[in-house]
Amino acid sequence: MTTLYQRLKEKKVTFKHVCEVGVYVPTVSNIGDFIKDGIAATLVEADPDVAVDIAIYFSRYNILVHPVAMWDYNGTLQLSKAAASTFVSALASSPALENDGFQVATGATFDVPCKRFSEIDTGAFDLLSIDIEGSEWYVLKYMISRPNVISIETHGKFYVNPFIKEIRQWMQANDYIIWYKDRSDSVYIKRNFFVVSGYEKIALGLKNTWLNLRRQKRHFRKLMR
Repeated sequence: MTTLYQRLKEKKVTFKHVCEVGVYVPTVSNIGDFIKDGIAATLVEADPDVAVDIAIYFSRYNILVHPVAMWDYNGTLQLSKAAASTFVSALASSPALENDGFQVATGATFDVPCKRFSEIDTGAFDLLSIDIEGSEWYVLKYMISRPNVISIETHGKFYVNPFIKEIRQWMQANDYIIWYKDRSDSVYIKRNFFVVSGYEKIALGLKNTWLNLRRQKRHFRKLMR
């Protein structure tokens, strides 16, 4: 059971159509528990081999798999693969680049079809999870739906999403508030979708402090070298 699923169950909220962009292997899907509850799902995975595995794994359920990357245009895009991380080669920052020192020139690259998110968004998504290693902004930028819940990768160890400013501005402009953060994701909800408790607000403040201290520690170490 994922943290996202557990915490939303505790809030006693329901969904009709969930979407995940950047599933990776199906056993670790962030919305897999919702799918197994019988909720309709749209799954987007750029790695064609993994997309096949996803379709097979969830074949008993009401799902639609799109084996494409989400980007700023419709066409073809080069991706780099670094262990469990697959990201757009042209990005200046991604978790693999920042946290693991991965070099694009030394890794495996491959081309995949890419689309704007508006090409697959029916306007019906009420829960969205995005984890595409630095390209998350391009989902929000072209999104038609306004989900009640959006889980988006924004940070991790030393990494900060390269489009964090755009993401925060979009959330504010579209009336979202942050609910909680985990080790890599920020989870936003539509304002007034449910009440965020005082405890949850304190926990978010402590998480922000911890994340800032960790990044400052790295910066200090660099200065001391």
